[in-house]
Amino acid sequence: METQDYEKAKVDIDELYKGWRELAVGAAAVDRFYKDKRLDSPSADLVPNEFVIIKAGDGGSQSALTRYDVKTNSLVPLTRSDSAPWGIKPLNTEQRFAIELLLNPDIQLVTLVGLAGSGKTMLALACALQQTLEEKIYRRILVGRPVIAVGHDIGFLPGTKEEKLTNWMGAIYDNLSYLLEKPKGSLETSDMDIQMLMEEGVIEIEAVTFLRGRSLPNLLIVIDDAQNLTPHEIKTIISRAGKGAKIVLTGDPQQVDNYYLDAASNGLTNLVERFKCQPLFGHVTFTKSERSVLAALASDLL
Repeated sequence: METQDYEKAKVDIDELYKGWRELAVGAAAVDRFYKDKRLDSPSADLVPNEFVIIKAGDGGSQSALTRYDVKTNSLVPLTRSDSAPWGIKPLNTEQRFAIELLLNPDIQLVTLVGLAGSGKTMLALACALQQTLEEKIYRRILVGRPVIAVGHDIGFLPGTKEEKLTNWMGAIYDNLSYLLEKPKGSLETSDMDIQMLMEEGVIEIEAVTFLRGRSLPNLLIVIDDAQNLTPHEIKTIISRAGKGAKIVLTGDPQQVDNYYLDAASNGLTNLVERFKCQPLFGHVTFTKSERSVLAALASDLL
């Protein structure tokens, strides 16, 4: 039987919005930006909250990291990118861009897309802990992942819902353990801290399957591995956000485990394309892996 792929919701992955670009301007324009803390937009096709690396294109060595502010139609300096949320310092320019979005309460929806090991989940959780436990901007953190197996499923798991989810949420626990790690020699362990925060309701870990019907105000919601969600599931999750909530979605469109989706049809890439012109949305595409040399080679070669 002849079959045809469903093309309506597909996105050209090669043309996917990156969230940042480089622009060549005059050396005088770079100097003016540092002096005035703003620069009239040098391009007509910039979208809200897009990052621009301006470089002197006339032989100079000056450069600056900027963000496009749609309200003033100008490039403005980054104000949060040098922060170290929960002690995590940015290792490259893309991570600085991500921190700028994650710590900005006016940007209510953030997508972080890119290579495995580029720091997407770590940065999202670090900024979530910073804004929930330290700055008290949000009531609590809700972390979710789609329950999609890599390769063959191992079948049903024993225990309560929480015990079942422990097996699926290993990546989340790994990152939280690192972030909550105690100094060497301390008797307290990070696992105890995670359990305490969960018992107090500060951190809730949930499968996205159980989010339907919920209303989630004043929460910081982190959805990991969002490339395994359909556009309909992404819509369901975002429509759960109540007043004062912020949603962060992370994922790598090149690592889709859902048999019914691919890099062009998954909900994460669809969301980036649909929301890119909205002022409350921000996006960063990561191209550098910081996990290890081996992980970076795997992303490049395999």
